[in-house]
Amino acid sequence: MKRFAVFLITSVLVLAGLSAQDTNITLFTLKGPSGVGMVKLFETAPQAKGYVISIEALAQADLMAAKFLSGEAQVGILPPNVAAKIASSGKGIAVAAVIGQGMLKLISADPVVTRIEDLKGKTVEVAGQGATPDYVFRRILRFYKLDPDKDVQLGYALAYPEIAQSLIAGKITLALLPEPFATMALGGNKKLQVVGDIQAEWVKAGGNSNYPMTVLVVSRDLAQKHPAAVRAIYDSIRESISWVTAHPSEAGALVEQYNLGLKAPIAAAAIPKSSYVFIPAVQARPTLESLYKAFLEYAPQSIGGKLPADSFYLDVENLGK
Repeated sequence: MKRFAVFLITSVLVLAGLSAQDTNITLFTLKGPSGVGMVKLFETAPQAKGYVISIEALAQADLMAAKFLSGEAQVGILPPNVAAKIASSGKGIAVAAVIGQGMLKLISADPVVTRIEDLKGKTVEVAGQGATPDYVFRRILRFYKLDPDKDVQLGYALAYPEIAQSLIAGKITLALLPEPFATMALGGNKKLQVVGDIQAEWVKAGGNSNYPMTVLVVSRDLAQKHPAAVRAIYDSIRESISWVTAHPSEAGALVEQYNLGLKAPIAAAAIPKSSYVFIPAVQARPTLESLYKAFLEYAPQSIGGKLPADSFYLDVENLGK
């Protein structure tokens, strides 16, 4: 009888332990500039009672997209157009916040080019064919009565680091580059100049405020079933971005330490110029829709052919209330 009682108590304790097992959630980020704002989370992962939240960095946005499409990823970061395209395919994902805005620079080694209007007849290497930089730039060129398919030759052959190195070496004379690669190029060749202000030019060309470049995406199923975990992740990312922007040197060291694809000095120098932000989706909707309208002008199917539905904008701060 005594042995049976011990067995019974042990069984109850084991079952209680099993029922109280934590739920595992992986937060996916990206190597390179998109993931820099989240680097503090590698030191201290988001905490929520009943959950074990880990963070993993992927090499490319297309790998992230594949994970969301397969259902393996339930929370992570994506370019805004990719998030809209996946949502349009029927996957139940939503934007929780914008975490990165415009950080593009038009860089010139051509003394003739000192303003956008001077680009007629020139070749510009553009970072990211079919992505936000491409369509933002096309909208700006059209504003200045320049046909991006006739008046300016847009090149897409080089990856971001190769564009920076080609500018430094004098192999190309004009390029549209995001941070931190713009800082890398400008630091490597003192003859290079920044032409205009792409973010201001976007507004001039009809854009609503700055344009989003990176969004935090959450599956609606995760948000519905595990609101406390989603809120913890959301708050931790906001805190990380705040810390990174306030401590660029320390953040740069962490970027290199955790192998996010950038050396500490480059990351530290670029962070103050990189427009890491945290704007809840409900507030960011006008700027997202303004960007999506540029995609609709040039490549409607790249976001699913129409503006995303209301359900695409997740109000995390009121989840579960």
